[in-house]
Amino acid sequence: MRNSGFFLAWRKVWKHPAFHNVIESAIWLYMVSNASHSNRELRFIDNKIYVKRGELIFPLRKNAAIWKMPYSTMRSFIQRLKKKRMIDVRVTKCKPHDNHPYASVSIISISNYDKFQAQVSGDNHLLTTNNAILNNYNNKLTNISNGYTKDKIVGNWGQYHIIIKDGKKWLKHKWKDEIIPE
Repeated sequence: MRNSGFFLAWRKVWKHPAFHNVIESAIWLYMVSNASHSNRELRFIDNKIYVKRGELIFPLRKNAAIWKMPYSTMRSFIQRLKKKRMIDVRVTKCKPHDNHPYASVSIISISNYDKFQAQVSGDNHLLTTNNAILNNYNNKLTNISNGYTKDKIVGNWGQYHIIIKDGKKWLKHKWKDEIIPE
């Protein structure tokens, strides 16, 4: 195995509400770690497939077998990730082969891929010292340098923090800059 770099992951990924079990968390980490770090053309059996940064070739039936789960369970898991906007899925045509008898294959695109993959220079030094990357992208709610919190976080609901702002409860997306009324 070659040394192919690194990616950032929260330790709490194992208990994320999008995942029903540890296997699903592991599949997510597999997806993030195997996503392409740049736009390029990959070979899938006898097919050349173009993938963008943050995408990976992910044949659902093959991966269901690898992870020892029924195809329907894998499909439901992928649909759940799509619904939670953690991934997008596109299908590309390919030539059937003994190892992949289908005429298409799924390409998974990791949403917010740049959160997990920091850009590095040729000598493997991080090009960023942005504390937001190191602190789960909560820099909109917390000034990291002095610990001052502008909005009070009073709880969590799925992918949202429940915050108190101007005496009212709001939902603030954990990694997007979205605030909606509760």
